[in-house]
Amino acid sequence: MSASATSYDFDLFVIGGGSGGVRCARIAAGHGARVGIAEERFWGGTCVNVGCVPKKIMVNAAEYGQWAEDAAAFGWSIETRGFNLATLAAARDAEVARLNGIYGRLLSGAGCTIFEARATFIDAHTLDVGGQRVTAERIVVATGGRPVRPEIPGAELGLLSDDVFGLQDLPRRVTVVGSGYIGLEFACILRGLGAEVDLVYRADLPLRGFDQDIRVAVKEAMEQQGIRQHCGHHPGRLDRLGDHLCLNLRGGEAIETDAVLFATGRVPNTAGLHLDAAGIACTAKGAIEVDEEHRTTAPNIYAIGDVLNRMNLTPVATAVGHALADTLFGNTPRRVSYRNIPTAVFTSPPIGTVGLTEADAAALGPVDVYLARFTPMRHTISGRPGRKTLMKLIVCQETRKVLGAHMLGEDAGEIMQGIGIAVAAGLTKEDFDRTIGIHPTAAEEFVTLRTRTREAGVRAAAAE
Repeated sequence: MSASATSYDFDLFVIGGGSGGVRCARIAAGHGARVGIAEERFWGGTCVNVGCVPKKIMVNAAEYGQWAEDAAAFGWSIETRGFNLATLAAARDAEVARLNGIYGRLLSGAGCTIFEARATFIDAHTLDVGGQRVTAERIVVATGGRPVRPEIPGAELGLLSDDVFGLQDLPRRVTVVGSGYIGLEFACILRGLGAEVDLVYRADLPLRGFDQDIRVAVKEAMEQQGIRQHCGHHPGRLDRLGDHLCLNLRGGEAIETDAVLFATGRVPNTAGLHLDAAGIACTAKGAIEVDEEHRTTAPNIYAIGDVLNRMNLTPVATAVGHALADTLFGNTPRRVSYRNIPTAVFTSPPIGTVGLTEADAAALGPVDVYLARFTPMRHTISGRPGRKTLMKLIVCQETRKVLGAHMLGEDAGEIMQGIGIAVAAGLTKEDFDRTIGIHPTAAEEFVTLRTRTREAGVRAAAAE
C-alpha cells in the first residue's frame, strides 16, 4: 500500500458485482484492504441471475420430461400431464433470489462497503457512484458482458437470452439464431420442454472452435431430437404476421414461428463507463486491453472477466479475481493460466471438453487420436434417439502427454472436471492406461481407450 493510500476512500474499488468482482472484493477485504464495490443491476451478475444457474435449472427441467418418457422401458408406469413453465419459473426465480442474497451477505460479512448503484469514471482514481464522488487507490472493472441483437430489420421483435427467463408461457414454435454455447443450450432446453425448435446458423456445423468430432456429433444428436437445423444461413429480417413472427433468411427461405431467440453473441459491458476519462484503452469491439497482470493502460486500474472477451467463463473470472486480490493485497503474487481450462456445454446430451482440439494439436506436430462412440447403458434400454456418447483423447506422439479430451454424452460436465485435472497436470496416455476404471460407467472409457483410431499432424511435422 502506498504512503498516500489513506488519502483515498478505499484501497480497492470494484465495479461490478458478478462472480469475478465479488470474489476479488471479498478476498481483498479478507487481506485487510478497505474495499468498496458497486453493482447497478443484481448481485451475482449474469451467471447467477440470467445465465449459468437459471439455465441449468431449465436443463434439469427438460431432462425430467425425457426421464418420464423413458421410465416405461424400466418398468415404471408414469402419467404426465404436460409442462407448466410458470411453475418452473417460480421455483427457478426463488433459487436465484436466494443465491443473489448470499452474494450480498458474503460481501458485507467480509467487511466490504456495498453500493447498489452505477459507477462511472471521473478520472483514474475517482468514480461517480450513484451521484456520490468516491476515490480509490486501485480500481477493478468487472462489469461482464451483455447479449446483443443482430443488425437486421425487426430485430427488436426477437428475444435475447436474458428475456427467456422472463417467459411465463412456453411458445409452441421457437426459432433460435446462433450456434454457440447459448444458442445450442436453449435450443435443447426448449425442445426438451416441448416446443418445436428451428436452429439457424451461418456455418456448416455448430460450436465453432470446438473439436470437429464433437461438432458433428452434437449436430446429429440435435437432428435426432427433432431440432430442425438451417445451416449456412444468415437472418435477413424479422416480421410480425398477425399473432406470430416470420424470420426471413438471406436467400429466400422463411420460417414462421411464435418466438425468435437471438443468440448471436455478447459484447463487453463497457458502454457508458467513461473509460476514456481514466485513460483505459479498449479494442475496436469494446473489450478492455490488459497485460498479463490484468492491468489496463491506466497503471492503477485492472479488469477481469467478460469485459476482456478472452475466456468468457464464470470460473475463470472467479479464479482471476481471487488471484488478483492475493497479488495486490495478500503478498502472494500469482497468475491464473488460461491454458487447459475445462468447460461444458449443457446441450442434450451435454458436452465436456478440456485442452486442444485435434486440429490445433495436429498443427503443433504428430498426435495419436483415440475415439470411442457407443450407446450408454441407460439408452440401450430406453431406446431414446440422439443420446449416443462420444469420447476422445488426443495424445502427443513425442511426449505421450494427453493434450486434449472431449466428450459428448451423459454427465459429460461432471466427468470432464476430473479429466481436466489430469490434462492440466500434464499426465500421459500411459498414466490414463494405468488407472483402473470404475465399472459400469461411461467414464471408464477414458482409461480403457487402448486402440489408436488414427494419427494426425504427421505431414505438418514432416514439412518442418
